[in-house]
Amino acid sequence: MQFHINKETFLKGLTKVQGIIEKRHTIPILANVLIEAKTGEIIITATDLEVGIKSSYPSDVIKEGKVTVSAKKLFEIIKELPNKEIQFTSKNNFWVEITCGKSIFNLVGLSPDEFPKFPDLNLNTSEVKAGIFSEMIDKTIFSVSNDETKFNLTGIFIKSEVDDGKNNIVFVSTDGHRLSLIERTLESSLDEKFTDGFILPKKGIAEIRKLIENADEILDIGISDNNFSVSTESTSLIMRMVDGDFPDYKRVIPEKTSNTALINRDLLLHALRRISVLSSEKSKGIKVGLSNDCLILSSSNPDLGDAKEEIDVVYNGSEISIGFNARYMIDILQAIDQENIIFYLKDNISPGLIQPEKDDDYLAVVMPMRL
Repeated sequence: MQFHINKETFLKGLTKVQGIIEKRHTIPILANVLIEAKTGEIIITATDLEVGIKSSYPSDVIKEGKVTVSAKKLFEIIKELPNKEIQFTSKNNFWVEITCGKSIFNLVGLSPDEFPKFPDLNLNTSEVKAGIFSEMIDKTIFSVSNDETKFNLTGIFIKSEVDDGKNNIVFVSTDGHRLSLIERTLESSLDEKFTDGFILPKKGIAEIRKLIENADEILDIGISDNNFSVSTESTSLIMRMVDGDFPDYKRVIPEKTSNTALINRDLLLHALRRISVLSSEKSKGIKVGLSNDCLILSSSNPDLGDAKEEIDVVYNGSEISIGFNARYMIDILQAIDQENIIFYLKDNISPGLIQPEKDDDYLAVVMPMRL
């Protein structure tokens, strides 16, 4: 196998697979990337058996073939090479020679026959604008659980719903301490397999987000058995769905109450960051007080000191004093891109509900904490 390729093109392809490569090296071949040379292009494939990616890039192919080499080492080499054309040649016993200008590298490879086969899925795909998908990921990925024992919470729950003749897609995530939900309307309907809903793993979701470079790009998404597929013009990404039942999230979302505060997002975000400096390192607990157009944030740590800050808000509901994790609230506010938020609080012990002022289809719930 032999091909010549532009450095930036090759580097782009290798960068795209780094997040998928198996870090623990339990199966040596999974630390490698499969490179196939075909007429006018090379195909770069990587997988950890849960998430797989396959991309094609234009290349001057002199001799067709395929080989696998260390994805990390190849990436590190290509990254440091001068911005010139790269010559890539496979030799006996799966060794690879990389030449660029006066630099020559020889890398040990493994047989491409050992590399797991990329699934050839038979599915009905639906078209979705990349911009919608990326926004929905950004507004929900922060509340995915990192606790592997709660495997059914370690991803984003996705389902389609038809409401008033509109084709909607819903993303929901929760880690038990906070929940985020976003609903958006699509131009076309999704395959019926989306109706029941499914959970995509956090790693796979993060790779989809990296895949999206242009908001106007069209993604082809589909389901086959227990696999979810996302494709662009040159790249296919396949992942195994999380095997588990997502909890009934609608029961967690509190009803909107008359205790409603209209708050400037930036003012609240920066105040939370300041006040949380003196909160407990572990719990990040802060106290939120609301009364007569005033919100008071306070924190106290016996080892460090205490802090208090007042913010002018629009509020004429009951007087409320309640504890929240500042980190959770900050994550929610960072995901909102509007000037004002609406904060709904029922009483001193119930979850809080946060929504952008002008978007009824996005909400976040944060559970209270005792301080």
